[in-house]
Amino acid sequence: MLPATFKLCAGISYRHMRNMTGLRKNAMVAIHHELNRLAGPGSSNWISQVRRRSSFLSARIEEEQGYNEQEMSYVKQGEDALQKAISILSEQDGWTIETVAANGDKVLSKMLPDIGKVFKLEVMLEQHPDNLYNELVGNMEQMGEWNPNVKQVKILQKIGKETMVTHEVSAETPGNVVGPRDFVSVRCAKRRGSTCFLAGMSTKHPNMPEQRGVVRAENGPTCIVMKPCAEDPNKTKFTWLLNIDLKGWIPKTIINKVLSQTQVDFANHLRQRMANNVSMEMAHAC
Repeated sequence: MLPATFKLCAGISYRHMRNMTGLRKNAMVAIHHELNRLAGPGSSNWISQVRRRSSFLSARIEEEQGYNEQEMSYVKQGEDALQKAISILSEQDGWTIETVAANGDKVLSKMLPDIGKVFKLEVMLEQHPDNLYNELVGNMEQMGEWNPNVKQVKILQKIGKETMVTHEVSAETPGNVVGPRDFVSVRCAKRRGSTCFLAGMSTKHPNMPEQRGVVRAENGPTCIVMKPCAEDPNKTKFTWLLNIDLKGWIPKTIINKVLSQTQVDFANHLRQRMANNVSMEMAHAC
């Protein structure tokens, strides 16, 4: 009973503990150290389980103690975006097919209360999830080099290993039907087992106010999920949840077409980028 109770309390209360400051955080860390003392040789099984749970909470609190209020706000925004996106993706009902490419790439959409229309790209990529994660997260600022729909991605600030604030500038669509847009986003990059996540949503940053001549659009929650294929772990089931408010006076029919095509194009450009990376590695190996 005690292990189950602590597990429940730990899961519920962490979101409250993360907002603690000063003495209260120190108290939580002290509790962890006291549990270490209690869980000595011959300690009971429930003490050991409590100790493991406490170690998790203590590590997260100690990691976040160095963050200021603004940094903690970005961390929370990123994690909220991830949780909202996962919740949306976990609901399988109500999706409508927007487009299906000849290679099987598929874009679906769904209307959600308080969020609006969301789009979901589903594709299979012949790459290991780690390779895709390294490209999309580790080489994020290079996206403009291989994705013609993106002019620039710049990391404005990093908070820890999993959170960053970025500024992205999109290119105009063919015929300038939709002009350039820019976004300031908080992004949350996580690995959970063999699955990789890159979630985000719009935010504000003091170093990037709205730019003259460029429409500041909004996004979120958005999320890319990269999961190994069950039949072949070197292939990736790639899902991209997209929710964007482009702002301006643009008919919804045009927005729907632009966003779904943007997702299909992204998958093709990413495939080409990864293929080029493999070619370069093989050339260097020769």
